[in-house]
Amino acid sequence: MTVRVRYAPSPTGYQHIGGARTALFNYFFARANGGKFIIRLEDTDQERTFPEAIDDLYATLNWLGINYDEGPNKDGGYGPYIQSQRLDLYQKHAKELVEKGKAYYCYCTPARLERIRKIQEANGMAPGYDRHCRDLTAEEIAQAKADGITPVVRLLIPLEVTVTVHDEVMGDFSYVGKDISPDPVLLKSDGFPTYHLANVIDDHAMAITHIMRAQEWIPSAPFHKLLYEAFGWQMPKLCHLPMVMGNDNHKLSKRHGATSVREFVAKGYLPQAIINYISLLGWSYDDSREFFTMDELCQFFTMERINKAPAVFDYKKLEWFNGQYMRKLSDDELKTLLKPFLVAAGLITNQPDSQTEKLLDKIMPLIKERLTLLSEAPALVKFFFARPASYNIEEAIAKKSDKATTLKALQAARPLIEDFAGKDEATNEAAFRALADELGIKINMLLQPLRVAVTGSSVSPPLFPSIYLLGTAEVLARVDDLIKLFNE
Repeated sequence: MTVRVRYAPSPTGYQHIGGARTALFNYFFARANGGKFIIRLEDTDQERTFPEAIDDLYATLNWLGINYDEGPNKDGGYGPYIQSQRLDLYQKHAKELVEKGKAYYCYCTPARLERIRKIQEANGMAPGYDRHCRDLTAEEIAQAKADGITPVVRLLIPLEVTVTVHDEVMGDFSYVGKDISPDPVLLKSDGFPTYHLANVIDDHAMAITHIMRAQEWIPSAPFHKLLYEAFGWQMPKLCHLPMVMGNDNHKLSKRHGATSVREFVAKGYLPQAIINYISLLGWSYDDSREFFTMDELCQFFTMERINKAPAVFDYKKLEWFNGQYMRKLSDDELKTLLKPFLVAAGLITNQPDSQTEKLLDKIMPLIKERLTLLSEAPALVKFFFARPASYNIEEAIAKKSDKATTLKALQAARPLIEDFAGKDEATNEAAFRALADELGIKINMLLQPLRVAVTGSSVSPPLFPSIYLLGTAEVLARVDDLIKLFNE
């Protein structure tokens, strides 16, 4: 048997980080087993589908480095992988189920369904369809047709049957027919299938062998199994992935932070870090190893190592992963990745001149160890491109220092800066420590105001290399600007 798995998003929104994990797990499983990974667009919800969501899907797959074997746009193919282009197939199969007595036409109007919903709500009854149309008489059907009502098709769920679903991770689940969602709609009145019908037909038609999806789809598994049985088809093996939760044990949402892949891209996360981190959300290779390449995950991944318990999304841990991967980049790789962020901040142009390129080359080693996100770079390096427009005096005053002491320190530092370029870093550091001792202050009381003068912030790349890079004249001008502010 050739393993065939699919990622089948509904293009009604941008790709969620949880969806990216589902795609990756399917991709890893396919590659680990020499199988095929298929993309399918489940666009039956036409009102909510929008083109940008489809574009975002492709952008996400490309960014993550997921190369799918079959799907829309693959080798020019469209039809088999986009549900809105397969309506005839779904309608044909829905009719087949009705003819077999496994489904029925429902003529209930929206007004009647709303009335039933309100009655159930008022009486504390379980919500759901009341199966009114299961046993309509010929006269009632004729009247509905005469009234011009276009029916939907509903699955006829046997009330007393016990449906047992096996999950490769979670084990067996058993349901009694009357407790399963009452006769779900398979085909809507507009001729479009619901998720349930299209999903089952397509998985069968595409010879899907394993379905890996989020645990939130477990409630749909029993009537999917009934559908497979009604058609006489073999159901693929199921594997429901653990939920991705926030640190408050609620489903991950925007209140926890970024959730769409495009948000993580915009914040400056690396795909390697995202792939590595979310591969560990509900899966583990052993109890200690944390770092994996894409190739290793495609080699090591097995369903047996998927956990049952929900996975907690830790943004701090992800940032740590991102920082680790940024340290592994060459300076040239880092520069290439940072350029779009520097352009967006107005610090450089799309095509920097040779002087700017040389400056960037010198900046990269200074900031690599301090970055956790690419988006942090503009704020960290902007002082290299422009003199600080303003200063915060309070920030320039070190802990346990005061305004007078800070002003004296800045004034005393000027002669050392004038002679800075002619000495190595160790010699300059020794000179500043000697000056701090001479002034009777701690070294930070001397260096913090100098750092703020040079960079505009108390947090910056290494101070002395930054001074070398800016040059004596420019650093003295900035120190004088801060001294002037202290004297006002």
